[in-house]
Amino acid sequence: MKVAIVHEWLHTVAGGERVLEQLLACYPEADLFCTVDFLPDDERGFLGGREVHTTFIQNLPFARRKFRAYLGLMPLAVEQHDLSGYDVVISSNHAVAKGAITGPDTLHVSYVHSPMRYAWDLQHQYLRQTGLDRGLKGWYARWQLSKLRQWDVRTANGVDIFVANSSYVARRIHKCYRRDALVIPPPVDISGFHPGGRRTDAYLAASRMVPYKRMDLIAAAFARMPDRRLIIAGDGPERARIEAAANGAPNIIFPGAVDDAGMIRLMQEARAYVFAGEEDFGIMLVEAQACATPVIAFGRGGARDIIDDGATPTGLFFDAQTPEAIIAAVRDFEAREASFSAEACRANAMRFSRETFRERITTLVETNMGARNGR
Repeated sequence: MKVAIVHEWLHTVAGGERVLEQLLACYPEADLFCTVDFLPDDERGFLGGREVHTTFIQNLPFARRKFRAYLGLMPLAVEQHDLSGYDVVISSNHAVAKGAITGPDTLHVSYVHSPMRYAWDLQHQYLRQTGLDRGLKGWYARWQLSKLRQWDVRTANGVDIFVANSSYVARRIHKCYRRDALVIPPPVDISGFHPGGRRTDAYLAASRMVPYKRMDLIAAAFARMPDRRLIIAGDGPERARIEAAANGAPNIIFPGAVDDAGMIRLMQEARAYVFAGEEDFGIMLVEAQACATPVIAFGRGGARDIIDDGATPTGLFFDAQTPEAIIAAVRDFEAREASFSAEACRANAMRFSRETFRERITTLVETNMGARNGR
């Protein structure tokens, strides 16, 4: 079985690259295609020394630093990948990868991290944040995003099987493309995350400090609960605004960015992990659960697939992104704290292991290839 994997681009190692790593582990002989490859040498280990087939964008001016500026050319670029002769094509998609052209005898499985949010439901937010919500540049950006949406819908017809990383993304796929998707959560490396250490009375909020994480709401909520301690770990462009929301409250600590070992220790010691964002999935929620730590999360997005708030709860949800809702959720958690067991939290995290991901992907491909060969 000859396999090709189509990834968006390679420039740093993040969640999408962790999925790519496991896809390559499923199919070590697969060929890899990307629009551009600027991944540093010291981060290429998971590629196993394989050649990366790139597109003409690789050689355009300033592409190394500003390849995203060529987004309008990426549909054309991804269509230039020559995938003839492959039995299976797996695209790892959050922008254009699913648009790779395949023949009628090739099984195309698209693992979707999210449809292009900046072209679909977050278009207006994206335009505001980039200063493209007015003027001639704004009109050009809107026209380009409109063309991207048309192309995005058209190329959905070339995908045989859609796989979503959460039920939330599956709903977005159906909204954008009117296609159903199988849900296979992304692989989470929980090997280093385990219970241990001494629990403290401090709550933990940790992530990159960017607007959609809404860490400012958590800071504002705990500033109004001076008898409860909060650690807000991480760094990013929103840090000053989050610190301002804390209003100098002495019960809130900002340790800044911490390394992996430090993050594990914070999760192991936390009374609960608090998250107020709306994520497509939410890897840090799984990591907290692997440390046997309950989670208090905004009840939309991928968190719904991760946290169990049923008969054997591993956390609970709040239904509005407001400080008041977070305050009420913390009080609810404390009233029910005895019902959250370390064992249940840890067992819940094991559902998202890398081994489980690989098994589900290979089973999906083998089952569908068998069905096609039997036609």
